[in-house]
Order: sequence, then C-alpha cells, then structure tokens
Amino acid sequence: MRPLTRLLPYLARYRSLVAAATFFLMLAAATTLALPLAVRRMVDHGFASSDGNFINNYFGMLMALAALLAVASAMRYYYVITIGERVVADLRREVFSHVTKLSPSFFDVNQSGEIVSRLTADTTQIKSAFGSSASQALRNTILCLGAMAMMIYTSPQLSALVLGAIPLIVFPLVGFGRSVRKRSRAAQDTLAATSAFAAEVIGAARTVQAFGGETTANGRYGNTVESAYDTARAAIKARALLTGFAILLVFGSIVGVLWYGAQSVLSGTMTAGTLGQFVLYSVIAASSLGQLSEVWGELSAAGGAAERLTELLQEVPAIRDPERPVALSVPSRGEVEFDAVSFAYPARVSAITLNALSFRVRSGETVAIVGPSGAGKSTVFSLLMRFYDPSAGSVTLDGVDIRQARLSDLRSRLAIVPQDVTIFAASIHDNIAFGAPNASREAVRAAAVAAQADEFISKLDNGYDTMAGERGITLSGGQRQRIAIARAILKDAPVLLLDEATSALDAESETLVQKALDGLMRNRTTLVIAHRLATVLKADRILVMENGRIVEEGTHQSLIAQGGLYAKLARLQFHDIEHRSASAL
Repeated sequence: MRPLTRLLPYLARYRSLVAAATFFLMLAAATTLALPLAVRRMVDHGFASSDGNFINNYFGMLMALAALLAVASAMRYYYVITIGERVVADLRREVFSHVTKLSPSFFDVNQSGEIVSRLTADTTQIKSAFGSSASQALRNTILCLGAMAMMIYTSPQLSALVLGAIPLIVFPLVGFGRSVRKRSRAAQDTLAATSAFAAEVIGAARTVQAFGGETTANGRYGNTVESAYDTARAAIKARALLTGFAILLVFGSIVGVLWYGAQSVLSGTMTAGTLGQFVLYSVIAASSLGQLSEVWGELSAAGGAAERLTELLQEVPAIRDPERPVALSVPSRGEVEFDAVSFAYPARVSAITLNALSFRVRSGETVAIVGPSGAGKSTVFSLLMRFYDPSAGSVTLDGVDIRQARLSDLRSRLAIVPQDVTIFAASIHDNIAFGAPNASREAVRAAAVAAQADEFISKLDNGYDTMAGERGITLSGGQRQRIAIARAILKDAPVLLLDEATSALDAESETLVQKALDGLMRNRTTLVIAHRLATVLKADRILVMENGRIVEEGTHQSLIAQGGLYAKLARLQFHDIEHRSASAL
C-alpha cells in the first residue's frame, strides 16, 4: 500500500469531507454491530417468556436501527465517492500541469500516448481506490475488529479458536497482495503501450490508409491487445486466488468454531441467544474479512497505478528557472548571441549537433540560417528558446545568459512560426489567441488581417468561431501557416523565429504567407531557417551551416561570388526551378 500513501496529501486538503465520511462510516459500523445484541436479548428473553409486546418492541427497535443504517450508509457513500472524485480531479490537474512543464528531452524518450494512459486509466484506477475500495476497506476493517471484540466479550473460549486461525488467513493475504500489485502494474504498463500505439495510428490515419497499412496496423494493435489481455488475465487470476483462498479459510474456521459452540449449547454451558449473538458476530467478521481480501486486491492494483503516477510526478524538468533569476532589459533590444556553443541531444550524446558555434544578431537585423539537412539549423532555435541547454558555451539575449533568466521572461520575448504548425481542436479565435488568451476579438482580427488570414476566416461557416478540427485537419497548409503567423503577430515579441515557414506551400499560398511575413518582420530581430534559398534573398546576412559550424557568412550576392557551399546549394536549387519551369512550358 506504500504507493497509495504518497497520495495522502491530496486527502489532507479536504479534512471536512474526510471527517464527515469517517463519522458516517463509524455510525454505520456501530449500527451493524448493535444488531446481534438485540437478537440475543430477543432470543433469550422474548421467546423464553413468550412476551409478545417485548418482541414487538424489539422488532420496532430493529427497524429503527435499519433506518439509521440506511441513512448512515447513504451518507457514507456520498462523501466517500465525492472524496474520490475530488482527489482524482486534483491529481489529474497536477499531473497534467507537471507534464506540461517537463523539458523536451523527456518527450524525446517517452511516448505521448503512454503518458495520456497514465492520466486516464491510472487515475481511474485510483478513483476507484479512493472512492469505494478505500471506504470498503476501512468499513470492513472496523466491522472485523469490532465483531472480533464483541466475539471475545460474548464467548472468550470460542473467540480463542477463531483468533488462532487469523494468522493463517492474514499472512497469505499479504503475500497474494504483493503479487497482485506487481501483476496489476504490469497490466497497466501493457495497456499504456497499447493506448500509445492506438493514439499514434489514429493520429496518422491518412498516412496509414495512403500506404495501405491498415492490415499491418490492425495486426500490431491486435498483438498488443492480446498481450494486454494476457497480462490482465494474470492479474485477475491472482486476485481470484486471493479471494477464494481467503473465503475458504475464513468460513472453514467459522464452521469449525460453530460446531464447537453447538456442542456447548447442547451441554448447557451456553444459551441459544449467546450462540446466536456469537454466530452473527462471526458472520460479520468473516464476511468483512472476505470482502477485505477482495478490496485488498483492488487496492493493490491501485497501488500499481499510483506508483506509475508518482514516477511521473517525481520526474524533474531538465530545464528550470534559476534560483536567482536575472531580469532581462525593458524594453527588449532583441540582440541575440551564440558564443562557442556546443551541443548534443540527450538521446544521442555521441552525435555532436553544434560544434563551438558563434554568431551575433543585432537589434532589428534579419539573419537567415541555411545549410544541408542535419547541419544544426533547427537546434539553434531549440537552444534559443531554451528547450535544451548547451553542453558548452552560452546563448545570450540582450546581453543576459538565458540560463540566468526566467523561462517565462525569455519565451515572452520570442515568437516562432514553425514549419509544422500546431493547430488545436478549438476555434480559430482560440488558436490565434493561444499565446494571449485574454486578447479581444478586435485584436485577434487585426492580427489575422496582418497575417493575410482574415479573408479566408470570414468565409468559414462560423467565422472566427469555426472549430479547426484536430490538428487543423480541416484547413489547408497555407491557412494553417497564416494562423501561425497571426498567433506570432498577436504575441508581438521583439525576436521572431521563422522555421521553414513557407517550405510546404504552393506558389499562391507562399505569396500570401510571404507578404504576411514581410509585415511581421518589420522592426523586429528575425532569424530565418530556410532550405528554399529564394525566401532569404532579402536577409541582411546569411549564415551557412555545415556539421554544426558556420562555414560561410555574407549576403546572397557575396556568397554567390565566393563559390562555396552556398553557391553550390543555390546553383542546384535555381537550376532545378528553371528546369521545372521549362518542363511546364
């Protein structure tokens, strides 16, 4: 149960709810334990004297106890389930908040579908534990202990026989419980892997269908489902054995004790009412212990889920705010400098991506970064936005090492228009205002107008309230790019990062997007990554990268005149464009 104890701070937030649930739980248990006392008096006194009024009064009292038990049980259920829902809601919110703050290096090695599984399936398992299972465990524990205490009070001799059998029951329960927790943890891990694969395939449904990969995907998913079934079946088998073994031992010992009690009644050393009272308490203790074995299995399974969530919560972001942050200049000048920066991705530490890279971008300057694939261009942006820290050297913004600044302050000074635009399953308005959620409709529309996006948005069925669909699947590539540009315009950051913003567009869309970018770049420090050299001809400077280093620097004309790598790339691209144009004619 140790993993579940790590969730106790969530319970501590709702002491009043816990107190109310405990009160009604104790009341229901006390009422249940009072019933055998009434039965004993009725058997020994009511039947013996044939007193009808006495029996009627006792039945009336039993009805009152039943009504009290019903009310207490209903209130216990209400408070306990409310606590479970409340704790899981807090847990989900905090786990999600923690995950969103983890560094990109965490997501480099962990599947998003597996993380989502922890947020859904694992928290549902915990909700069951903190809701019904924990309540039943506490209730059955109280009933079992209370019934055993009353058994000792009723007949010490018979109780000694029962209590002697308890170690034979409890120790196997603990052993089985550990096995159940391990198997349940394995089942949750397998289910998470299955969910991760399903999310991946569903997210790429068009690619799967385009390549006729339905059969392959179905076969692989079927194998993972069967694996999850086999693992879950093993966990169920362990829980079933646990339950059956406990019930056999509990009721077997009770039958033996009752036989001994019946002999005592026949010999006259015990009254029938006393035996009846003892029998009822034995049944209460036995059923409570039997149910406790079932609940123990459920709590053990929840322990595995809590363990997985705790691991996630204990994950420490590799990129964090410094203990004593340095304030960035206000207003920002937008000066960026890389000084002898070296870097390798954590998942591939042997592959050096940047090697002693140095360059400086002045305020308001537009600098393009070009080079072959794998040269390290996108890594420059990742380091500037501090998704990773360099292994050597420093990156500064306005003269401040970005590792010494607050992450929120740093990223508020940067706006990015990526090649692969992220569009959320929300309205067009909310997508544009993602970085500025309090922006007015007028401000959002002004950004869309500047991004050459207002015209197509206005033609949509619901205008700015139109839902974009998951990942913006209902929008064209050019439309998604212009929404991303509008998002960057609305953020109004002093440093603009353009990562292949027009690489996947047709000629008409590229013209519109480039016009929007020209307006966005005005009076801002801009870094542009581009494979298509035609998009960087207007840059103040062009940095040519190869193998993590800058190998050439200058304007388009000066680099062409040097006859180096840039000239080679330009010759290949522009010759290809001329060849395709001639073919089209």
